[in-house]
Formats: sequence, C-alpha cells, structure tokens
Amino acid sequence: MTTTAIRPAAPTDLPLIAALIRELAEYEHLAHEVRMDEATLGTYLFGARPMAEVLIAELDGDPVGFALFFHNFSTFEGRPGIYLEDLFVRPEARRHGLGKALLSALAALAVERNCARLEWWVLDWNAPSIAFYKTLGARAMDEWTVMRVDGDALGQLAVAARQSGDSA
Repeated sequence: MTTTAIRPAAPTDLPLIAALIRELAEYEHLAHEVRMDEATLGTYLFGARPMAEVLIAELDGDPVGFALFFHNFSTFEGRPGIYLEDLFVRPEARRHGLGKALLSALAALAVERNCARLEWWVLDWNAPSIAFYKTLGARAMDEWTVMRVDGDALGQLAVAARQSGDSA
C-alpha cells in the first residue's frame, strides 16, 4: 500500500528543495531563468528572518514534491493571505493525490492563520493543472494583469526613489 505525507521542510531539506526547484524549472521550460543558489535560498527559508516556507510531499517516505509559499496581504480584506509561489510533484510520483494534499495543507494553514485567501499563478499553457485547480474550487482571475519590475529596471526605479529623497 502506498503512503503519502505532507510535512514542513527543515534546514536539512535545503538540497532537496533546490533540486525540486530546478526540476520544476525544467518542466516549465524555464531552466534558463534559475539564478537561485542554495546558500541564499537557505537564508530566506531558514535564517533569522524567514521570508518563505516550504511543505514537502512524501510518497512511501521518499520526498517527491514541494510547495513554497509566503504571506501576502489584502488591503480590501484587511487580512493576510497565503501566496503559493511554486508547487511541484515529480512526474513519477503523480496520480497519488500529492498535489491535492499540498494544496489542502496550505488551505488548512490559511484557515488556521486567519488568512482571507490562498492564491497562485499558473502558466496559461498548463491546461492539465488549470483543470485540476478548478476541480478544487479555484477560479481564474482573468481580469488582472501581472506586472513586474526586475533587473536593471528595478535598480533604476530604486535610484529614482533615492534621488527624490523618498525612503521606505
């Protein structure tokens, strides 16, 4: 009989988490965008001021997936939410309910922490995942456009704040 489990990640899981992130990037055809290094990742996951958390999915005691998440905040709700940055289950471990188990564990954390919502992005070409998420009650937020400032543009925008005397 197959057993599944979801558990919080520990610092000893750092090499596993980094490997799963790289496997996810390969799956999404985005390996060329991975700039993460384990030491920095470890600081933000397990350091003095953690910025994100990770749940590990296990199949028969073997770690085979993860969900990396952090809190965001809804001004309209006046409460925090949980933002799921990445969810990945290795292909050979799929069809055992681990994706649903990870999302259910996140939903339980959201309820426990009095969060207003659980949300995430999904690539528009990933039809199987979109269909799966809809079976769980998720709905697409098609009226929103994702915006991002990064790289040189981020640096230039920060310089503009310093030049105008603005500070956070």
